[in-house]
Amino acid sequence: MVRYVLVILVFLVTACKQGTTPAIATKEDTPLSVSPTYREAFRPQFHFSPPEKWMNDPNGLVFYKDTYHLFYQYFPEDIVWGPMHWGHATSMDMIHWNHKPIALYPDENGFIFSGSAVVDSQNTSGFGSKENPPMVAIYTYHLMEGEKAGRNDFQTQGIAYSLDEGATWEKFEGNPVIGNEGIKDFRDPKVFWHEASSSWILILVAGDHAKIYRSENLKSWSLRSEFGKEKGAHGGVWECPDLFKLKVEETGEEKWVLLVSINPGAPNGGSGTQYFIGDFDGESFTTDQEFPLWVEYGRDNYAGVTYNNAPNGERLFIGWMSNWNYAQKTPTQVWRSAMTLPRNISLHQNEEGYFLKNYPIAAFNTILEKAEIPSSINLSEEFSWETETLMQTDLRFQVDISKAFTLYIGNDSEKIRLGFHPETQELLFDRSASGLTDFEESFGKEVQKQWYAPSETPVEVRVIVDQSSVEIFIDKGRYVFTNQVFPTKPYRKLILSGAPQTLSQVQLHYVKSIWNE
Repeated sequence: MVRYVLVILVFLVTACKQGTTPAIATKEDTPLSVSPTYREAFRPQFHFSPPEKWMNDPNGLVFYKDTYHLFYQYFPEDIVWGPMHWGHATSMDMIHWNHKPIALYPDENGFIFSGSAVVDSQNTSGFGSKENPPMVAIYTYHLMEGEKAGRNDFQTQGIAYSLDEGATWEKFEGNPVIGNEGIKDFRDPKVFWHEASSSWILILVAGDHAKIYRSENLKSWSLRSEFGKEKGAHGGVWECPDLFKLKVEETGEEKWVLLVSINPGAPNGGSGTQYFIGDFDGESFTTDQEFPLWVEYGRDNYAGVTYNNAPNGERLFIGWMSNWNYAQKTPTQVWRSAMTLPRNISLHQNEEGYFLKNYPIAAFNTILEKAEIPSSINLSEEFSWETETLMQTDLRFQVDISKAFTLYIGNDSEKIRLGFHPETQELLFDRSASGLTDFEESFGKEVQKQWYAPSETPVEVRVIVDQSSVEIFIDKGRYVFTNQVFPTKPYRKLILSGAPQTLSQVQLHYVKSIWNE
């Protein structure tokens, strides 16, 4: 995933990637060390982040033999973008993670850009056996020499396989498996097994639209259709597509969901993820949707994709918690970037149409410790509450959104603000005074806005703070804001105000560290 600018001898590359290009690391010289404390300034305590160096897109999300695999775009030499590798971590619950050695290294075909992974349970590829089916990774090669030479065919698609549950990987000797006929931005393959057609489906992006391929063996692919030239947002390059089936919670109807990240072009600036609800017949994706919908309106959830082979039919999502407008400038040391909390995606329908919700997985509740706070709060006057720190907390309450309401979390000089404005039906999130913001001009400049629908009953507001991030879920994830923040002192004050009403079911939990238990 990538956009690029060439300046004399220095080049930046972005598309879910961006940066300078030092020497390519090799398998022998890049052991993955772990921070002895995981306590650096701004270090998330319950979100996944690499032990050190640069990370961006989640890749190869797959569940196999009771283990969740998280691969990710990784540069092991610096905390800015560079030659891409696939980092690797595993988990039994998607909350506690174990760091693994780098899975895929650049080779003569190029850097290893984003992609997906599957379990080839019937051994259609021939890489393993039915008794020991291979895990197969499908990814984009980015040949920097080709780009520097001014060619447009420098991105191709390759595959690799593992016969030891993802511990080690072999690249297919016939790579690339999908060549390039001159498309500059041709990347990010998502592959899944399609039962109805008994075939593998691959969807990738080509500039500002998507292409869909089909295969019987993961090695030979045929182009079947395209989508998006006249649909969706086109303010930037499309990236990281994902295509999957969901049942509508209210009716049981089955629909197909297409996620597509775009950079730039998001509603609140920079990077974001649009989605489409429609139908897929094994050849083509179609939708009657006139305008793009958005996974969320925060500025720091990008390149998110879902797990293949997840248990119980769940649709589990992880995104990269950053934005290409400032991803390489955030004020962290040792490492840079984290992932969002893992979320369940669900499909809903009302009189206005279909829409998605995304909400933290239930396993997150296992690391919560209840704090003492009033269970109901009367807003006939401003409510103020203070504790030692709110930097690892999960706050929930029910609120009547037909009435004006404002929430502040902060310290004596820094704060974040969430506001409900029923007269305009707008949600506002403001991080302009959240802490360090001057590392990039637009980081805290504009208030983030999202329209919301009226509700005759109170809705849940959930605010999760983790050192340098704030994730806000309203109405069980119908409206979401994910944002980075960099306070110079711990937030410790909670202030609630607005039109008279009583907030109910108020809960505050402290969240345990997954790294320092």
